[in-house]
Amino acid sequence: MKLHVILLTSLVCAGLSVKAQLKKDYPIQPVAFTQVQVTDNFWAPKIRVNAEITIPYTLEQCRKTGRIDNFKRAAHTIPGDKMTEYTFDDTDLYKVIEGASYGLQVRKDPALEQYLDTLINIIGAAQEKDGYLYTFRTVNATQPHAWIGARRWEEEEDLSHELYNSGHLFEAAVAHYQATGKRNLLDIAIRNADLLVKTFGFGKEERFPGHQIVETGLTKMYRVTGNKSYLDLAKFFLDVRGPGKKYSGEYNQSYKKVVDQHEAVGHAVRATYMYTGMADVAALTGDQEYLHAIDDIWHDVVEKKLYITGGIGATGNGEAFGKPYDLPNMSAYAETCAAIANVYWNSRMFLLHGDARYIDVLERTLYNGLLSGVSLSGDRFFYPNPLMSMGQHQRSAWFGCACCISNMTRFLPSMPGYIYAQNKDDLYVNLFAGNTADIQLPAGKVRLEQQTNYPWDGKVAITVNPATTNGFSLHIRIPEWANGKPVPGDLYFEADSAVRQPLTILLNGKPVKYKTSKGYAVLQRNWKKGDKVSFELPMEVLKILARDSVTADKNRFALQRGPIMYCLEGPDNKDAVVQNIVVEKNAPVQATYKPGFLNGVTVLEMQGTAASRQLNTDQLTSTAQPVTAIPYYTWANRGPAEMTVWIPYEASAARPKPAPTIASKSKVSASAPNKKMYMALNDQYEPLNAQDKNAMYLHWWPKHNTLEWVQYDFDQEYTVSGSEVYWYDDSPFGDCRVPASWKILYKQGDQWIPVKNNTPYSITKDKYDKVTFEPVKTRALKLEIQLPAENASGIHEWIVK
Repeated sequence: MKLHVILLTSLVCAGLSVKAQLKKDYPIQPVAFTQVQVTDNFWAPKIRVNAEITIPYTLEQCRKTGRIDNFKRAAHTIPGDKMTEYTFDDTDLYKVIEGASYGLQVRKDPALEQYLDTLINIIGAAQEKDGYLYTFRTVNATQPHAWIGARRWEEEEDLSHELYNSGHLFEAAVAHYQATGKRNLLDIAIRNADLLVKTFGFGKEERFPGHQIVETGLTKMYRVTGNKSYLDLAKFFLDVRGPGKKYSGEYNQSYKKVVDQHEAVGHAVRATYMYTGMADVAALTGDQEYLHAIDDIWHDVVEKKLYITGGIGATGNGEAFGKPYDLPNMSAYAETCAAIANVYWNSRMFLLHGDARYIDVLERTLYNGLLSGVSLSGDRFFYPNPLMSMGQHQRSAWFGCACCISNMTRFLPSMPGYIYAQNKDDLYVNLFAGNTADIQLPAGKVRLEQQTNYPWDGKVAITVNPATTNGFSLHIRIPEWANGKPVPGDLYFEADSAVRQPLTILLNGKPVKYKTSKGYAVLQRNWKKGDKVSFELPMEVLKILARDSVTADKNRFALQRGPIMYCLEGPDNKDAVVQNIVVEKNAPVQATYKPGFLNGVTVLEMQGTAASRQLNTDQLTSTAQPVTAIPYYTWANRGPAEMTVWIPYEASAARPKPAPTIASKSKVSASAPNKKMYMALNDQYEPLNAQDKNAMYLHWWPKHNTLEWVQYDFDQEYTVSGSEVYWYDDSPFGDCRVPASWKILYKQGDQWIPVKNNTPYSITKDKYDKVTFEPVKTRALKLEIQLPAENASGIHEWIVK
């Protein structure tokens, strides 16, 4: 074991030897995760599950779904030219190799290392002689994929993803080289990078990447090889973006030059990968214009477009940032990849500025909107991470577009690398987790041993063991939530703005004076072996409110304890219903740790009331009941269920349990294939408008100009004489519009017969369309909808009278 550690250390140092020769870099450097051994009861099991379950599972899925065969077909080692669904599917294999390589850096696994070598040989065989590596073109399919264009790079600014694939190849190659010392994947990456240098630049191919990531991949290649042309190319790919090209626009952040962008727009993953690349290039070149741009964009995101879970990207339309303060909960996209990219970006912002507020955002994302993306079992996943559900959301075993799954496999092993950082003899403690870290400072070697049961307990003890007594500064982050402030800015705030006492820090058991700087408690002294720093972060439950501009969260609060956000979920509450729960703003909350529940979590318990509708009256009934909240990241581990992060404290914000009407008791069927949408028709939720994203809706997108239907099969025979429909219409940006026409039919025997309507079938937006008809006695009604010629349609609610 000692020999393995020595060899591993040598490899890591060799992999980073070039880095020390770089002229410019981040003023603060992260302490590599290979130097940090996590030993706690929170992160250590999750990293182990990723290594033992998620990575093997994802590698097997790459095999079963044909992603490995893509490379074999491109190399013509197996017959056929039928590829997988997306031109970026090659990157799933790259990302899993990256994650597996990170795992090899901390735990030797000869079988896994040998399998990676086999995969790398398969990848290398698909590479063309000049370094081009893109299986969807090299396979020379008789029917080429629609996204790739007639020649190389032709559709790069749109959908081909040639450079996106290269970016993930580069990141995987660097990780594998640093883990094993082998050059087999790195040499493949170098040949590809050299081709890009030869091909792209001002006066050559002047194209920008349609999906950013190649920029950070190139900066990593520069760090390992010292080849400055890679850094220059990364800067070119940023500087060439801008208006006037065929595919320029907000969606891919090319509507302006990058230095002229000051707000977050478009596809959230593309955007945050780009901001991360801008930070890397700025650090390595000293470009101040990049810094001014991403500083402004960061404020725009954190102060106007950030979910309380740390998720970003409010809308599924373009997987994009929404307008300021437009943060719907039911339809929140908050893609897992975007959460991972948000951590990357905020980590870089901290390395540039040394301010704890960036780690505050990173921590919020890490424990909530990112961790929710993978199940406790490690083999079920979320692509979007909504903050409210009626049960229509559930974790999936795989996605056709599997980017979030493979991204999680590469992120989790690197989590220990976010705990510490250093700037000469300033040593930063950013995250709290039980671990042992060996760090080389100019003042000398030091080992830190952190003991804590965080995030369930606020007690933290750090034992400082320098090789010899020496002087350096220890910067301990004081989380803003410990001061009652959930995020920088005023997007969210604590309901009870009580004045809190400064954090007490003990040194060897006695209170010590410290100065504060940029959110850190700074302890400067000559440290000796066995010095112990201890403190206790306040772990009271915070009730968080959103500013009035966030209409989705009006008259609601969210629960936070430590870094953990909470939610109500059906299995823990009466009748498996949570949308009808109301909890008073001043209701006391009890925190209880349950070691055998959801792999061990602290739950929150309180008293509340539940609202229910009644027949033939607008009056609601309200009954008292106990209410239980669980950590948000653990939801949907027991199957699909109702869930909400934002809890109403006013009855007007709740969704009362439906009254037992003809519609609510009916069995729903429809021509729309997604059965999870069917419950929208009879949930008795009154939408605010036709595109209310906090309401459920059924839709037929992407169909156009077709005849569609929904059907109620009643629980018994009824006489009915009227119906009301509220259409879903997300114009002008979405594709759903009110229908071209509609009509009601009733079932008589085995026949469907149109009703004889007494009033016309009106078609309006933002209100119910009502029709009355001659009474019919039936067991079923059908609503037929003719979709518009150029659009789809949808329905919020269908009422039967």
